[in-house]
Amino acid sequence: MKKIILAVSLLFAMGITAQDTYLQCGSIVDTKAGKELKEKTIVVSGDKIKAVQDGFTTGGKNDIVIDLKDKTVLPGFIDLHVHIESESGPKAYMNRFTKNEADVAFQSTVYAKRTLMAGFTTVRDLGGTGVNIALRNAIDNGLVDGPRIFTAGKSLATTGGHADPTNGMKKSLMEDPGPKQGVVNSPEDGRKAVRQRYKDGSDVIKITATGGVLSVAKNGKNPQFTIEEIKAITETAEDYGMLTAAHAHGDEGMRRAVLGGIKTIEHGSYMSNETMELMIQHNAYMVPTITAGKQVAEKAKIPGFFPEVVAKKAIEIGPLIQDTFERAYKKGVPIAFGTDAGVFPHGLNAKEFGYMVEVGMPIMEALASATITNAQLLGMEAELGQLKGGFLADIVAVDESPKTNVATLENVMFVMKNGKVYKNE
Repeated sequence: MKKIILAVSLLFAMGITAQDTYLQCGSIVDTKAGKELKEKTIVVSGDKIKAVQDGFTTGGKNDIVIDLKDKTVLPGFIDLHVHIESESGPKAYMNRFTKNEADVAFQSTVYAKRTLMAGFTTVRDLGGTGVNIALRNAIDNGLVDGPRIFTAGKSLATTGGHADPTNGMKKSLMEDPGPKQGVVNSPEDGRKAVRQRYKDGSDVIKITATGGVLSVAKNGKNPQFTIEEIKAITETAEDYGMLTAAHAHGDEGMRRAVLGGIKTIEHGSYMSNETMELMIQHNAYMVPTITAGKQVAEKAKIPGFFPEVVAKKAIEIGPLIQDTFERAYKKGVPIAFGTDAGVFPHGLNAKEFGYMVEVGMPIMEALASATITNAQLLGMEAELGQLKGGFLADIVAVDESPKTNVATLENVMFVMKNGKVYKNE
């Protein structure tokens, strides 16, 4: 430590200061005010934004200048619903039996980098095998390029529920998984499962409150937890400072989840007006995942892409999500941006912006949902989601103003995370 202090002192004595980066921006998006501001320079020092200056400025001779004068610059996007370990496809159901943890880990690094290159500098991973925890650590330690990850580790289900890891297996392989494997059937199991997730290193808790589309089980919408079980999970999660999420397609499962204290409802396909009102009352957020709904409905038309039981559910449920989102948004339900990437190819996350705008959400509100709102839900509102002094330097740039062309968000040209440039085209 003494050597470092002496070295820094020597640099200052020689007139050499730490190197800063000056991003000269044609315009920047103020996500809090919902405005574009012309001709600004963002000064980055270390992993943080030092200042946002008027005009195009430069620093000293040792500083770096990056020309983004013809770009629109935004805070890094935050996706609250991804599955970073995998991607859906015809082989996905066999992969459970053929891929080792190391195989899953190596493929997850590809998906992580693709996500980062698409401008998503932070994600919430809502369930995998537990490799997602190791991936988060590898990214945090600089071993792998990828977004900042808040992970649920293995999500929670009831026996035979959407995230029961032995669904679809023959009887000799089904066994009876319990809280350690993420299967709970009582409030006591729920508390133990949350504590196990904490012990494993998870950041957040995700339950599957209803049946799902991609699991090998016939019902995609029935409720699968009691309110008592959900309350035990949310109360324990609160003790450990963990944000809670519930996968839910069916309305009764959503209602129970909201009453049980879950903060974010994922998908919401069959959400009723009554449940929307309940969510407003309890300040629970809808995470729409419109892209996933559209993608699974389309892929289900391809013979053999999904097992027959899955394809039937995908065709029925997938097309509902965008319409439900439109109703929920117009009714005033709080909205948080999330895509369910992994159900569709990672890196296409920004398609969600277009689908949100398509049914009436202004682009600035959609951008706020993917920055301001999601940062707040993750407890990072003082560090993420804005281009502002003191915030982490998670910065992306696109060719056009998203106000005139929302599709420009699907082609990110510049990516910086924690002050490091990962992409500059």
